[in-house]
Amino acid sequence: MSAPQTDVKGMLADAKGRMEKSVEACAHELSTIRTGRANPALLDRITVDYYGAPTPLRQLANVSAPEARLLTIQPYDRSAIQAIERAINESDLGLTPSNDGNLIRLVLPELTQERRQELVKVVKGIAEEAKVAVRNVRRDVLHALRERKQAGELSEDDERHAEGELQKLTDRYTGEIDQLLKRKEAEILER
Repeated sequence: MSAPQTDVKGMLADAKGRMEKSVEACAHELSTIRTGRANPALLDRITVDYYGAPTPLRQLANVSAPEARLLTIQPYDRSAIQAIERAINESDLGLTPSNDGNLIRLVLPELTQERRQELVKVVKGIAEEAKVAVRNVRRDVLHALRERKQAGELSEDDERHAEGELQKLTDRYTGEIDQLLKRKEAEILER
């Protein structure tokens, strides 16, 4: 195999890895969006001011979903309970915590149809950002391929073949993002 072909394979492998990361980031971001069901991942974005340092909630407490519409937060350090409660109140979740001194309970109210539609818009925005990230990877690799061709390091056929492979990767990962979006939309709209 000639050096330019291995170089192109490396570029495509790098593009694949970067596109996979975009899909993973999208999946993680979507998991933090509230649906009708309690999900501990809902609190992944919460950071607590713990002794002056912003600390992820998951490092300070055990979060569980004992019921379909209830999250419980069991702090490892009981002195952090007020700071955790404050962080939840200040977040964009719209949930009101109640604590008994040992445990914080978050009851997820039933979503209104209007709120469901707002959440669908939010998840569509997240999915679109992920697709843009995938297309940016494609754009970067296409640019690198064209530079190699202009420098005479790559034949026109090799460039065309690499572009075809790159397009297949792009289509595959944008399709995965569409599937994630479809599942999340169904989850949000489900009653």
